[in-house]
Amino acid sequence: MNKLTSCAIIPARYAATRYPGKLMERLGEKSVIRHTYENTLATGLFDQVMVVTDSEVIFKEISSVGGVVKMSKREHESGSDRIAEAAAGLSIDLIVNVQGDEPFIQKKPLADLIAAFNDTTVLVASLMQKIEHVEDISNPNVVKVVTDMNMNALYFSRAAIPYDRNSDLPKDYFRHIGVYAFRKDTLLRFTGWRPGRLENIEKLEQLRYLENGVDIRMVETFFTGIGIDTPDDLERAKKLLL
Repeated sequence: MNKLTSCAIIPARYAATRYPGKLMERLGEKSVIRHTYENTLATGLFDQVMVVTDSEVIFKEISSVGGVVKMSKREHESGSDRIAEAAAGLSIDLIVNVQGDEPFIQKKPLADLIAAFNDTTVLVASLMQKIEHVEDISNPNVVKVVTDMNMNALYFSRAAIPYDRNSDLPKDYFRHIGVYAFRKDTLLRFTGWRPGRLENIEKLEQLRYLENGVDIRMVETFFTGIGIDTPDDLERAKKLLL
């Protein structure tokens, strides 16, 4: 089997709703987005790594260190739409979407994600992690996922799934980690689909794949990063650097 070529694309929107400008906040001597870019590059897994942004500030930040960065040509509803625009012109098999606010991203979870495509039936893959803190199960900001016996996602929800109707049975809850990998043609098809009913209800774009009959292969990871969604997250990340 020929080795699949891959590109990591990091969507970097400056005006994030919850924490505008977070990607340019300083984390030690570097910005959050620079940490993410350089740590992704350092994995050595990809034929190419690039940042895609709508911001001149972020563009200059990455280009100033010799990084590959592209400006988005238009507004996008989702990160997937933004990376699809950049991916359209690439001669590549796999696209891996690394979130710009994950400055501590590591090699193993990304390698495991790519390995999922050794199964030729896999079109999309993503990461999940066992939830350890009980309060996260009911937290709507923690997206949960349940899978079938082949590790394909059955559903994603902000609600607690599965519902604990039978307390006698042992159960685990899994958090969806928003790092995705796609076969290029599948990602490009995604942009032609209108958001579905479930996606609009839950405000979760990954449900668009399930609503259109495309399985998402889930890969369990034990990687614990810190996504920078709030100023408190940034302070926790700074302590992790010490």
